[in-house]
Amino acid sequence: MDTSANTDFTVRLTALVGELERQSFPHGALYVVATPIGNMGDISLRALKTLSLCNVIACEDTRMTGQLLARLNIDKPLLSAHQHNEREVAEKIIHRLQEGERIALVSDAGTPAISDPGARIVDAVISAGLRVIPIAGASAAVAALSASGLTADQFHFVGFLPARDKQREAILDSLKNSAATLVFYEAPHRIAETIAAMVRVFEPSRQIVIARELSKVFEQIHRCPLSEVTSWLSSDPNHQRGEFVILIEAAAAKDDDGLDDAIRVLDILLEECSVSQAAALTSRITGVKKNQLYEIALARTSRST
Repeated sequence: MDTSANTDFTVRLTALVGELERQSFPHGALYVVATPIGNMGDISLRALKTLSLCNVIACEDTRMTGQLLARLNIDKPLLSAHQHNEREVAEKIIHRLQEGERIALVSDAGTPAISDPGARIVDAVISAGLRVIPIAGASAAVAALSASGLTADQFHFVGFLPARDKQREAILDSLKNSAATLVFYEAPHRIAETIAAMVRVFEPSRQIVIARELSKVFEQIHRCPLSEVTSWLSSDPNHQRGEFVILIEAAAAKDDDGLDDAIRVLDILLEECSVSQAAALTSRITGVKKNQLYEIALARTSRST
């Protein structure tokens, strides 16, 4: 055991705890707290402090959150807040916040209100003029993106697709020309059907990333062309187990596809923005690659000087 490394870590941790003690945690606020998606080491010090200070914790599943709190040695009352009772629970939360309580909102794992219950509660609290404070932390979508190597400047978070075949393929078809990396969530019992639909809709040369069991013991991140994903998925039963994030590479820009419109937008933005800002904003608006627009912007500004 490297005792010096352990000592250094303890010293740093103590310093961070001391800094945290000096931070403010206002009363009468709803704290949207991200919790680990698998690895308990991903709980943040700020999340621990928040959960220990709150009067009550609103959660998607009291059993799941109860297990989490037991591992963290935190004992707090739990308030069930799932997709079927959000409006009713929001009224209770608002009343308690108006009384000056601190309330935490958590989902079963990850960041609440993103393909999980909580958005309606947050909306109701904001509409009531009360404060909402996010406690940042784990997000499966962002974790998968960071390890994907897909290089589009944008991503489009779709979340879970419909279960019905026609609805699922209609949504996929509407996204097939997107200039953004597409981000989906999927459950193990539907992964094979969803992948089959993606293979039918998207070009076989596009890259797909399947990230399963992120941050857990059997974490796996596999990237390949869509033409190879079906055989990979069926090659091992474990490939269809766990919770999934699926990423689809952005559609390739076609030659001159939308370029004329992009240049018109670019010219307008160049009147007010720098070359790099104009190129970046035009890329976000039109989907044309930023590097291509940057070169065009440089050429146009050099001609005008």
